Amino acid sequence: MNTMARADAFQPFDATAHWDAATQRLVVTGIMDEAPDVKTFTFRPERPGWFRYLPGQFITLELPVPGEPLMRTYTLSSSPSRPHAISVTVKAQKDSLGTRWMFNNLKPGSHLRAYGPAGDFTHHRHIASRYLFISAGSGITPMMSMLRWMADCEPNADVMFLNCARRPDELIFRRELEFLASRMPGLSLGLLVEERPPLHGWAGASGRIDSARLTMLAPDFRGREVFCCGPDPFMSSVRTILEQNGFAMAHYHQESFGTAPKQEEPAAAVPSIQPDVSHTIRFLKSGIEAQCAPGKTILETARKARVRIPAACEAGLCGTCKITKRSGDVLMDHNGGILDDEIAEGFILACCSKPQSDLEIDA
Repeated sequence: MNTMARADAFQPFDATAHWDAATQRLVVTGIMDEAPDVKTFTFRPERPGWFRYLPGQFITLELPVPGEPLMRTYTLSSSPSRPHAISVTVKAQKDSLGTRWMFNNLKPGSHLRAYGPAGDFTHHRHIASRYLFISAGSGITPMMSMLRWMADCEPNADVMFLNCARRPDELIFRRELEFLASRMPGLSLGLLVEERPPLHGWAGASGRIDSARLTMLAPDFRGREVFCCGPDPFMSSVRTILEQNGFAMAHYHQESFGTAPKQEEPAAAVPSIQPDVSHTIRFLKSGIEAQCAPGKTILETARKARVRIPAACEAGLCGTCKITKRSGDVLMDHNGGILDDEIAEGFILACCSKPQSDLEIDA
Protein backbone atom coordinates (compact mmCIF):
# COMPACT_ATOMS: atom_id res chain seq x y z
CA MET A 1 0.00 0.00 0.00
CA ASN A 2 1.33 3.43 -0.96
CA THR A 3 0.82 5.19 2.37
CA MET A 4 2.74 8.27 1.25
CA ALA A 5 0.37 8.82 -1.71
CA ARG A 6 -2.63 8.43 0.58
CA ALA A 7 -1.19 10.90 3.09
CA ASP A 8 -0.52 13.45 0.35
CA ALA A 9 -4.10 13.17 -0.93
CA PHE A 10 -5.72 13.42 2.50
CA GLN A 11 -6.97 16.77 3.73
CA PRO A 12 -8.15 17.04 7.35
CA PHE A 13 -11.82 17.99 7.73
CA ASP A 14 -12.60 21.21 9.54
CA ALA A 15 -15.96 20.72 11.27
CA THR A 16 -16.35 24.48 11.75
CA ALA A 17 -15.91 25.44 8.08
CA HIS A 18 -18.67 25.52 5.50
CA TRP A 19 -18.52 26.14 1.77
CA ASP A 20 -18.68 29.83 0.86
CA ALA A 21 -19.60 30.43 -2.77
CA ALA A 22 -17.87 33.82 -2.70
CA THR A 23 -14.45 32.43 -1.82
CA GLN A 24 -14.39 28.76 -2.86
CA ARG A 25 -14.99 26.85 -6.04
CA LEU A 26 -16.45 23.35 -6.27
CA VAL A 27 -14.31 20.32 -7.14
CA VAL A 28 -15.78 17.40 -9.10
CA THR A 29 -15.35 14.15 -7.18
CA GLY A 30 -17.55 11.79 -9.20
CA ILE A 31 -19.70 11.43 -12.31
CA MET A 32 -22.37 8.73 -12.62
CA ASP A 33 -24.71 7.73 -15.44
CA GLU A 34 -28.33 7.59 -14.23
CA ALA A 35 -30.40 7.17 -17.41
CA PRO A 36 -30.03 7.98 -21.12
CA ASP A 37 -28.45 11.45 -21.34
CA VAL A 38 -28.69 11.87 -17.55
CA LYS A 39 -25.66 12.15 -15.28
CA THR A 40 -25.05 12.95 -11.63
CA PHE A 41 -22.10 15.24 -10.86
CA THR A 42 -20.83 15.18 -7.29
CA PHE A 43 -18.76 18.00 -5.79
CA ARG A 44 -16.82 18.81 -2.64
CA PRO A 45 -15.65 22.24 -1.43
CA GLU A 46 -12.32 23.48 -2.71
CA ARG A 47 -11.13 23.54 0.90
CA PRO A 48 -12.17 20.93 3.50
CA GLY A 49 -15.59 21.76 4.91
CA TRP A 50 -19.28 21.09 4.60
CA PHE A 51 -22.38 22.37 2.80
CA ARG A 52 -25.40 24.12 4.32
CA TYR A 53 -28.70 24.10 2.40
CA LEU A 54 -32.29 22.91 2.56
CA PRO A 55 -33.44 19.79 0.70
CA GLY A 56 -34.89 20.88 -2.63
CA GLN A 57 -32.78 24.03 -3.07
CA PHE A 58 -30.63 24.79 -6.11
CA ILE A 59 -27.25 26.23 -7.05
CA THR A 60 -26.09 28.14 -10.12
CA LEU A 61 -22.99 26.83 -11.87
CA GLU A 62 -20.69 29.08 -13.88
CA LEU A 63 -19.65 27.02 -16.90
CA PRO A 64 -16.49 28.28 -18.67
CA VAL A 65 -17.63 27.56 -22.22
CA PRO A 66 -15.64 29.20 -25.03
CA GLY A 67 -16.47 32.89 -25.19
CA GLU A 68 -18.53 34.25 -22.29
CA PRO A 69 -19.20 31.91 -19.31
CA LEU A 70 -22.69 30.42 -19.06
CA MET A 71 -24.71 30.54 -15.85
CA ARG A 72 -26.93 27.48 -15.42
CA THR A 73 -29.21 26.71 -12.48
CA TYR A 74 -29.55 23.11 -11.24
CA THR A 75 -31.43 21.63 -8.30
CA LEU A 76 -29.37 19.71 -5.78
CA SER A 77 -30.29 16.02 -5.79
CA SER A 78 -28.18 15.34 -2.69
CA SER A 79 -29.36 15.66 0.91
CA PRO A 80 -28.03 18.14 3.50
CA SER A 81 -28.11 15.28 5.98
CA ARG A 82 -24.86 14.20 4.27
CA PRO A 83 -23.13 17.60 4.17
CA HIS A 84 -19.62 16.71 2.98
CA ALA A 85 -20.64 16.68 -0.70
CA ILE A 86 -23.37 17.95 -3.00
CA SER A 87 -24.72 16.54 -6.25
CA VAL A 88 -26.66 17.77 -9.26
CA THR A 89 -28.39 15.35 -11.61
CA VAL A 90 -28.83 16.84 -15.08
CA LYS A 91 -30.32 15.80 -18.40
CA ALA A 92 -28.67 16.94 -21.61
CA GLN A 93 -31.13 17.85 -24.35
CA LYS A 94 -29.95 18.08 -27.96
CA ASP A 95 -29.78 21.88 -27.80
CA SER A 96 -28.60 22.25 -24.17
CA LEU A 97 -25.26 24.01 -24.61
CA GLY A 98 -24.35 24.21 -20.93
CA THR A 99 -25.25 20.67 -19.93
CA ARG A 100 -23.59 19.21 -23.04
CA TRP A 101 -20.46 21.13 -22.09
CA MET A 102 -20.58 19.52 -18.64
CA PHE A 103 -20.96 16.06 -20.17
CA ASN A 104 -18.04 16.57 -22.53
CA ASN A 105 -15.60 18.45 -20.33
CA LEU A 106 -16.05 17.80 -16.61
CA LYS A 107 -14.05 15.05 -14.98
CA PRO A 108 -12.94 14.24 -11.42
CA GLY A 109 -10.69 17.06 -10.26
CA SER A 110 -12.34 19.74 -12.39
CA HIS A 111 -13.06 23.05 -10.64
CA LEU A 112 -16.18 25.19 -11.12
CA ARG A 113 -17.39 28.47 -9.70
CA ALA A 114 -20.89 28.20 -8.24
CA TYR A 115 -23.42 30.45 -6.49
CA GLY A 116 -26.08 29.70 -3.92
CA PRO A 117 -27.66 27.64 -2.59
CA ALA A 118 -31.06 29.29 -2.96
CA GLY A 119 -34.72 28.50 -3.46
CA ASP A 120 -37.93 28.10 -1.50
CA PHE A 121 -39.06 24.76 -2.97
CA THR A 122 -38.56 22.57 0.09
CA HIS A 123 -40.78 20.67 2.48
CA HIS A 124 -38.97 22.45 5.32
CA ARG A 125 -40.96 25.56 4.36
CA HIS A 126 -44.26 23.62 4.23
CA ILE A 127 -44.29 21.12 7.06
CA ALA A 128 -47.13 18.59 6.79
CA SER A 129 -48.10 15.17 8.11
CA ARG A 130 -48.52 13.70 4.62
CA TYR A 131 -46.80 14.55 1.34
CA LEU A 132 -47.32 13.81 -2.35
CA PHE A 133 -44.31 14.24 -4.65
CA ILE A 134 -45.10 14.34 -8.39
CA SER A 135 -42.20 14.51 -10.81
CA ALA A 136 -41.38 13.98 -14.47
CA GLY A 137 -37.96 13.53 -16.03
CA SER A 138 -35.15 15.43 -14.33
CA GLY A 139 -37.79 17.22 -12.25
CA ILE A 140 -37.28 14.37 -9.81
CA THR A 141 -34.11 16.00 -8.42
CA PRO A 142 -35.59 18.27 -5.72
CA MET A 143 -37.97 15.45 -4.68
CA MET A 144 -35.02 13.10 -4.40
CA SER A 145 -33.19 15.58 -2.20
CA MET A 146 -36.20 15.81 0.12
CA LEU A 147 -36.78 12.06 0.13
CA ARG A 148 -33.11 11.31 0.87
CA TRP A 149 -33.28 13.74 3.78
CA MET A 150 -36.40 11.99 5.07
CA ALA A 151 -34.75 8.58 4.72
CA ASP A 152 -31.90 9.78 6.95
CA CYS A 153 -33.78 12.01 9.40
CA GLU A 154 -37.47 11.07 9.29
CA PRO A 155 -37.69 7.48 7.98
CA ASN A 156 -41.33 7.07 9.05
CA ALA A 157 -42.53 10.03 6.99
CA ASP A 158 -45.80 9.52 5.11
CA VAL A 159 -44.87 10.15 1.46
CA MET A 160 -46.59 9.21 -1.78
CA PHE A 161 -44.05 9.51 -4.63
CA LEU A 162 -45.37 9.56 -8.22
CA ASN A 163 -42.53 9.53 -10.77
CA CYS A 164 -43.30 9.85 -14.49
CA ALA A 165 -41.16 9.30 -17.58
CA ARG A 166 -41.52 8.63 -21.28
CA ARG A 167 -40.10 5.08 -21.12
CA PRO A 168 -39.11 2.70 -18.29
CA ASP A 169 -35.37 3.17 -18.90
CA GLU A 170 -35.83 6.93 -18.43
CA LEU A 171 -37.12 6.60 -14.86
CA ILE A 172 -34.30 8.37 -13.02
CA PHE A 173 -33.31 6.88 -9.64
CA ARG A 174 -35.72 3.95 -10.12
CA ARG A 175 -33.56 1.43 -8.24
CA GLU A 176 -32.92 3.77 -5.34
CA LEU A 177 -36.61 4.64 -5.11
CA GLU A 178 -37.53 0.96 -4.97
CA PHE A 179 -34.85 0.38 -2.33
CA LEU A 180 -36.09 3.27 -0.19
CA ALA A 181 -39.67 2.02 -0.55
CA SER A 182 -38.53 -1.30 0.94
CA ARG A 183 -36.95 0.49 3.92
CA MET A 184 -39.38 3.37 4.62
CA PRO A 185 -42.74 2.03 5.85
CA GLY A 186 -44.56 5.27 5.03
CA LEU A 187 -43.28 5.58 1.45
CA SER A 188 -45.63 4.56 -1.37
CA LEU A 189 -44.10 4.53 -4.83
CA GLY A 190 -45.99 4.98 -8.11
CA LEU A 191 -44.19 4.76 -11.46
CA LEU A 192 -45.90 5.91 -14.65
CA VAL A 193 -44.49 5.69 -18.19
CA GLU A 194 -46.02 7.09 -21.36
CA GLU A 195 -44.74 4.33 -23.65
CA ARG A 196 -44.73 0.61 -22.92
CA PRO A 197 -41.92 -0.91 -25.07
CA PRO A 198 -43.07 -4.28 -26.49
CA LEU A 199 -39.94 -6.19 -25.43
CA HIS A 200 -39.32 -4.48 -22.09
CA GLY A 201 -41.77 -6.44 -19.96
CA TRP A 202 -43.05 -3.34 -18.17
CA ALA A 203 -45.87 -4.35 -15.81
CA GLY A 204 -46.53 -0.98 -14.21
CA ALA A 205 -48.91 1.84 -15.04
CA SER A 206 -48.67 3.47 -18.46
CA GLY A 207 -50.04 6.54 -20.21
CA ARG A 208 -50.00 10.24 -19.39
CA ILE A 209 -51.02 11.55 -16.02
CA ASP A 210 -54.72 12.39 -15.74
CA SER A 211 -57.44 12.37 -13.09
CA ALA A 212 -57.97 8.62 -13.32
CA ARG A 213 -54.28 7.74 -13.01
CA LEU A 214 -53.70 10.25 -10.21
CA THR A 215 -56.64 8.81 -8.27
CA MET A 216 -55.42 5.26 -8.89
CA LEU A 217 -51.82 5.94 -7.81
CA ALA A 218 -52.53 8.47 -5.04
CA PRO A 219 -56.16 7.99 -3.94
CA ASP A 220 -55.87 10.30 -0.93
CA PHE A 221 -54.09 13.16 -2.76
CA ARG A 222 -56.61 15.74 -1.50
CA GLY A 223 -55.26 15.34 2.03
CA ARG A 224 -51.58 15.75 1.15
CA GLU A 225 -49.11 18.59 0.70
CA VAL A 226 -48.22 18.38 -3.00
CA PHE A 227 -44.82 19.17 -4.51
CA CYS A 228 -44.50 19.04 -8.30
CA CYS A 229 -41.54 19.48 -10.63
CA GLY A 230 -41.02 18.69 -14.30
CA PRO A 231 -41.42 20.25 -17.74
CA ASP A 232 -43.80 23.23 -17.82
CA PRO A 233 -46.54 21.39 -19.79
CA PHE A 234 -46.42 18.54 -17.27
CA MET A 235 -46.76 20.89 -14.29
CA SER A 236 -49.58 22.74 -16.03
CA SER A 237 -51.42 19.44 -16.51
CA VAL A 238 -50.97 18.51 -12.85
CA ARG A 239 -52.28 21.89 -11.73
CA THR A 240 -55.34 21.53 -13.94
CA ILE A 241 -56.05 18.00 -12.69
CA LEU A 242 -55.81 19.10 -9.07
CA GLU A 243 -58.01 22.15 -9.59
CA GLN A 244 -60.65 20.10 -11.41
CA ASN A 245 -60.71 17.64 -8.53
CA GLY A 246 -61.28 20.23 -5.82
CA PHE A 247 -57.76 20.25 -4.40
CA ALA A 248 -56.94 23.17 -2.07
CA MET A 249 -54.25 24.83 -4.20
CA ALA A 250 -52.70 26.60 -1.20
CA HIS A 251 -51.14 23.19 -0.51
CA TYR A 252 -49.65 22.88 -4.02
CA HIS A 253 -46.03 23.87 -4.70
CA GLN A 254 -44.07 23.68 -7.94
CA GLU A 255 -40.51 24.42 -9.01
CA SER A 256 -39.66 26.08 -12.29
CA PHE A 257 -36.66 27.97 -13.63
CA GLY A 258 -38.61 29.56 -16.47
CA THR A 259 -39.88 33.10 -16.34
CA ALA A 260 -42.81 33.34 -13.98
CA PRO A 261 -45.77 35.47 -15.03
CA LYS A 262 -45.89 38.92 -13.48
CA GLN A 263 -48.78 39.60 -11.15
CA GLU A 264 -50.69 42.76 -11.96
CA GLU A 265 -51.00 45.12 -9.00
CA PRO A 266 -53.06 48.27 -8.52
CA ALA A 267 -51.17 51.32 -9.72
CA ALA A 268 -51.22 52.87 -6.25
CA ALA A 269 -49.42 49.84 -4.78
CA VAL A 270 -46.37 50.19 -7.06
CA PRO A 271 -44.00 53.11 -6.48
CA SER A 272 -43.49 55.10 -9.65
CA ILE A 273 -40.04 55.39 -11.16
CA GLN A 274 -38.98 58.91 -12.04
CA PRO A 275 -38.36 58.50 -15.79
CA ASP A 276 -36.05 61.51 -16.19
CA VAL A 277 -33.82 61.02 -13.16
CA SER A 278 -30.56 59.09 -13.03
CA HIS A 279 -28.95 57.90 -9.81
CA THR A 280 -25.39 57.19 -8.71
CA ILE A 281 -24.46 53.62 -7.75
CA ARG A 282 -21.30 53.05 -5.75
CA PHE A 283 -20.04 49.48 -6.12
CA LEU A 284 -18.12 49.20 -2.87
CA LYS A 285 -16.05 46.06 -3.47
CA SER A 286 -15.05 47.12 -6.99
CA GLY A 287 -14.37 50.72 -6.02
CA ILE A 288 -16.36 51.93 -9.02
CA GLU A 289 -19.01 54.63 -9.19
CA ALA A 290 -21.49 54.66 -12.07
CA GLN A 291 -24.61 56.49 -13.17
CA CYS A 292 -27.73 54.37 -13.56
CA ALA A 293 -29.76 55.70 -16.46
CA PRO A 294 -33.51 56.19 -15.98
CA GLY A 295 -35.41 52.90 -16.04
CA LYS A 296 -32.27 50.73 -16.01
CA THR A 297 -31.58 47.99 -13.46
CA ILE A 298 -28.59 47.65 -11.17
CA LEU A 299 -27.43 44.64 -13.20
CA GLU A 300 -27.54 46.58 -16.47
CA THR A 301 -25.59 49.42 -14.91
CA ALA A 302 -23.02 47.03 -13.42
CA ARG A 303 -22.37 45.41 -16.78
CA LYS A 304 -21.91 48.77 -18.47
CA ALA A 305 -19.43 49.75 -15.74
CA ARG A 306 -17.65 46.37 -16.04
CA VAL A 307 -18.63 45.36 -12.52
CA ARG A 308 -19.24 41.63 -12.42
CA ILE A 309 -22.47 40.46 -10.75
CA PRO A 310 -23.31 36.79 -11.45
CA ALA A 311 -26.77 36.35 -12.99
CA ALA A 312 -28.67 33.48 -14.57
CA CYS A 313 -32.42 33.83 -15.21
CA GLU A 314 -32.47 37.68 -15.17
CA ALA A 315 -36.17 37.48 -14.29
CA GLY A 316 -36.03 37.73 -10.50
CA LEU A 317 -36.56 34.00 -10.14
CA CYS A 318 -33.34 32.12 -9.46
CA GLY A 319 -31.67 34.46 -6.94
CA THR A 320 -28.19 34.19 -8.45
CA CYS A 321 -27.74 37.97 -8.63
CA LYS A 322 -28.53 38.50 -4.94
CA ILE A 323 -26.37 41.28 -3.47
CA THR A 324 -26.35 43.45 -0.35
CA LYS A 325 -27.64 47.03 -0.50
CA ARG A 326 -25.80 49.17 2.05
CA SER A 327 -27.73 52.38 1.50
CA GLY A 328 -30.42 53.87 -0.69
CA ASP A 329 -33.81 52.77 -1.99
CA VAL A 330 -34.77 50.51 -4.90
CA LEU A 331 -37.90 49.32 -6.62
CA MET A 332 -37.59 45.52 -6.87
CA ASP A 333 -40.08 43.59 -9.00
CA HIS A 334 -39.04 39.97 -8.42
CA ASN A 335 -40.60 36.58 -9.12
CA GLY A 336 -39.83 34.76 -5.90
CA GLY A 337 -36.04 34.60 -6.12
CA ILE A 338 -35.61 36.30 -2.75
CA LEU A 339 -37.29 35.78 0.62
CA ASP A 340 -38.90 38.43 2.80
CA ASP A 341 -36.39 37.89 5.61
CA GLU A 342 -33.52 38.35 3.12
CA ILE A 343 -35.04 41.63 1.95
CA ALA A 344 -35.32 42.72 5.59
CA GLU A 345 -31.59 41.99 5.99
CA GLY A 346 -30.76 44.31 3.08
CA PHE A 347 -30.45 41.87 0.17
CA ILE A 348 -31.79 42.71 -3.28
CA LEU A 349 -31.78 41.09 -6.72
CA ALA A 350 -29.70 43.16 -9.13
CA CYS A 351 -31.54 41.94 -12.23
CA CYS A 352 -34.91 43.37 -11.22
CA SER A 353 -34.00 46.28 -8.93
CA LYS A 354 -34.12 49.86 -10.16
CA PRO A 355 -32.67 52.71 -8.06
CA GLN A 356 -35.02 55.22 -6.44
CA SER A 357 -32.10 57.14 -4.95
CA ASP A 358 -28.31 57.04 -4.93
CA LEU A 359 -27.11 53.58 -3.82
CA GLU A 360 -24.20 51.80 -2.19
CA ILE A 361 -23.93 48.15 -3.22
CA ASP A 362 -21.61 45.34 -2.09
CA ALA A 363 -20.29 44.36 -5.51
